[in-house]
Parts: sequence; structure tokens; C-alpha cells
Amino acid sequence: MAEKKKAVAKKTTETKKVAAKEQAGGVPPSQSEAMPGFVIEKLFLKDVSVEVPNSPDIFTLNEPPEIGLELGNGGKPLGNGFFEVSIKLTVTAKIAGKVAFLVELEQAGIFGVRNVPDENMEPILAITCPNILFPYAREAISDLITKAGFTTVLLSPINFEALYVQQRQQAEAKAAEAKN
Repeated sequence: MAEKKKAVAKKTTETKKVAAKEQAGGVPPSQSEAMPGFVIEKLFLKDVSVEVPNSPDIFTLNEPPEIGLELGNGGKPLGNGFFEVSIKLTVTAKIAGKVAFLVELEQAGIFGVRNVPDENMEPILAITCPNILFPYAREAISDLITKAGFTTVLLSPINFEALYVQQRQQAEAKAAEAKN
């Protein structure tokens, strides 16, 4: 009976080693722990709000709406190589100078980032993660606008890399200005 238990324990240990090796893409666990890694742990809507302040009168106007978009993004470490990254979008539509609708949304995700050099961490959190989050936010906004009684608004893709470069240049200019 004891031999049978040892055989089962050995088989279980071997199964775990094989599973760990498969998860690491065929690389033994000791080597995979040192390799850079990126994983999406969770995507979720953190906050959402829809307002139609001038209803029902706004539905009687037949003009196309003027759409405005405000965007913000940020991230924070959660520990153990995990980070929460979120993008905040505010979509405002005006018809004849009146607010038709206002949608505020914060789409967030928890990302695992391991063994990445410090100089690469900021671009991952400011470019890669928002690029993953944006399609989910765009879909949620489109659905909310439709449910609010308006025609669908499809937001154009956003170049988070260009925004990151622009923010870095502005920060460098401010730093140089502060030195002078």
C-alpha cells in the first residue's frame, strides 16, 4: 500500500513538472522564472456613467451631434509583479449647443509583468496595456450610447504610442525649463 502511495505521489509530481514546463512554453520552470513575461490577469469596467440631461427634448432635434472626447490613462503597482492600468474616456455629444449625452467610462485591467527591465516598464504600462483596454472601452461606450437612445458612435482608434511620446517630450521640456 505504501508503495502505491509513493507511485501516485511521484506521478503527481511529474505531472506538475510537465504542466509547469508547458505553461512556460516548453522551458523548464527554473529558466522560465527568469524570462520576461506579460499576462492579462483581468479586464473589467471600473466605473461607468451615462447622462442624457436634455431628454426628451433633445430627441426632437434632427441635427447631427458634435462629439467630443477626453482621454486619460494611468497605472499603479499592486505588488508581486502585478499592475492595475486604466483608461478613462469621456464622450460628450452636443446638438444645437445642448448636451445630448455624456458618457464617462473607466476601463481597467490587471496585468502581470515580470523580469522586464525598468526602462521598458513605463512603455508597457502606458502603451501596451491601454492598447489592450481601448477596444473594450470603445465597445462599452458604443453600447451605452445606443441604449441611451442615440445612434451608435464608433470611436476611432487611439495611438497610445504617439500620446506617450508627446507626454514624455512635454515632461522633458518642463524639466529643462525648470533648470533654467
